[in-house]
Amino acid sequence: MSTRRCHASTSPWLSAAALLLLASTAGAQDWPYYSGDQAGTKYSALAEINRANVHGLTVAWTYRTGELARRGPELERNQSFQSTPILVDGLLVLCTPFGRAVALDPVDGSERWVFEPNGPIDPRDVIGPKCRGVAAWLDPEAAPAAPCRRRIIYGTWDFRVFALDARNGRRCRDFGRNGAVVLDPGKKLLTRRELQIGSPPAIAGDLAIFGSLVMDGLRADGPSGKVRALDLRSGALRWEFDPIPRAATDPAAATWGAGSAAHTGHANVWSMIAVDEARDLVFLPTTSPGPDFFGGLRPGENRYANSLVALRASTGELVWHRQLVHHDVWDYDLPAQPILIELRRDGRLIPAVVQLTKQGLVFVFDRVTGEPLFPIEERLVPQDGVAGEWLSPTQPFPVAPPPLVAQGFTPEDAWGFTPLDRWLCRRRVAALRYGPIYTPPSLQGTVQMPSAGGGANWGGGAWDAARQLLIVPTAHFATVLRLVPRTGGTAAGESYERFDIGAEMSVAQAGTPYEARVQLLSSPLGVPCSPPPWGRLAAVDLDNGTIRWQVPLGSAKKLAPIPLPGLGRLGTPHAGGAIATGGGLAFIAATLDDRIRAFDIDSGAVLWEHELPAGGQATPMTYAIGGRQFVVIAAGGHALYQGTPGDYVIAFTLP
Repeated sequence: MSTRRCHASTSPWLSAAALLLLASTAGAQDWPYYSGDQAGTKYSALAEINRANVHGLTVAWTYRTGELARRGPELERNQSFQSTPILVDGLLVLCTPFGRAVALDPVDGSERWVFEPNGPIDPRDVIGPKCRGVAAWLDPEAAPAAPCRRRIIYGTWDFRVFALDARNGRRCRDFGRNGAVVLDPGKKLLTRRELQIGSPPAIAGDLAIFGSLVMDGLRADGPSGKVRALDLRSGALRWEFDPIPRAATDPAAATWGAGSAAHTGHANVWSMIAVDEARDLVFLPTTSPGPDFFGGLRPGENRYANSLVALRASTGELVWHRQLVHHDVWDYDLPAQPILIELRRDGRLIPAVVQLTKQGLVFVFDRVTGEPLFPIEERLVPQDGVAGEWLSPTQPFPVAPPPLVAQGFTPEDAWGFTPLDRWLCRRRVAALRYGPIYTPPSLQGTVQMPSAGGGANWGGGAWDAARQLLIVPTAHFATVLRLVPRTGGTAAGESYERFDIGAEMSVAQAGTPYEARVQLLSSPLGVPCSPPPWGRLAAVDLDNGTIRWQVPLGSAKKLAPIPLPGLGRLGTPHAGGAIATGGGLAFIAATLDDRIRAFDIDSGAVLWEHELPAGGQATPMTYAIGGRQFVVIAAGGHALYQGTPGDYVIAFTLP
């Protein structure tokens, strides 16, 4: 099932052949990778839509994938439509949360082909499915008319990888078994949904490099978070890298006490990977080891977890690494794609890599050597964890840029719509453990600010090289993290992926002495106790390591139980990223008010906004056909943040 609506101004005015020629030859107008390029910049030089005319943007076409009607209400509530399409060979290609791949005409949104990998899906098999995008690869050795010369490759919620012919969506039969590779999880899974692929692969030469999404919090001995490189022609495994050093000879093994590297899981790469093709490097943002909130069974710093890791793309060999959280017990994964930039310094350009974090910290390194380009200090952090815990005495902090999010919480920081509301928040915080960032989890409950939802998250940043500006969406709300001694049984329960932003969520952590409970720090009205804006968009000047501007992102009017003044400036929780364009604009949806906006990159002013039919918890993209620029966003909601569900892909253009 699919439907589309065409604006009157978008009737076909070029032949299909001419459109294909324009799209395939005007490379600078394409969006051939998830982030526009494999450097993760999310930047387009297109400037037809600019600050002078963006107010005139209108809907060009709307496409519906039909997934809501196809899957039913149970799966509808669990899915998150976060896909960012790519434009290759005149086709706009995306994936749905349940693993369907779809190719659209980029001018009118009509369906060109659909690939369906699944039959009926049992809701018990899948939770929080997502597919943030697909990748494309052109085989330079194939004849122009050969099948699968251009391949679409992507992974799914059930840990499969597919290779399709970009022209027609048919399986590339020489890849794996009939166009599919079923990846080996390495150990028996507790549930089919414990290990998934949610992000598009990186493409390096003739390799597709995949990370994985490991279900948070189920158990201490979860699946490995190894990164896998597959041959793009055959699907064969060419190399793999495990962020947990299993061999005693690995230099990082000494940072895992009591032999814990042998049994610990996770440290996976669930976000996007960046590629420096000229230097044969890939950059991995690794996550926390399992489980998230108790690390007593894995004493030590736990390197290469929570690290920016540079590998030789062709071989998987370690080149350098930098750990950004030592011994994580806060779920402070590295959530965002590293961004490869050219940083101006003393009149020359330095190849650099930027890593954004959930803590709201911005780390910048020399891309070749791994040396910090802004100094990093190891600072003392709170201790006194629960019985059996091991904590690092220090954590790394960049001297610049300054943090984008508050670094801790006290009763004096509590906020409320009314004096009574604020007093109730202050009283609640006073009864908990609170303090600066990295205050450890506790039995009484610890206020965690920033929360495990960020700071920055998988939406990452967009880079405007001319301005040396990094555009970053950030979340600003606190949670309460409480450990509960286990009284019996070690069965794995629900996943953190099912976290209800308004209720206390139980995290099983099977195999450890503690379950974990996570809840939004809120007043009896359900309003966050942390000061607004709860969502913000920032511009970070990396010329001098300062914040140029920071403005609210989103309106809370739609979320409030009653209308109150000032809701439009409070921001909202969000999921999704921004893109930057040559027209001096930053486009972003992401917020829970179901809107997409265009911001002035120089000032942070909102110049245009449009209401969407569902939550736009995805990252937009842009392209041009025949000089006509389009901006596209997937609007389908987010299960974790309870965004409005939907199955829409919407394109905007000037009349």
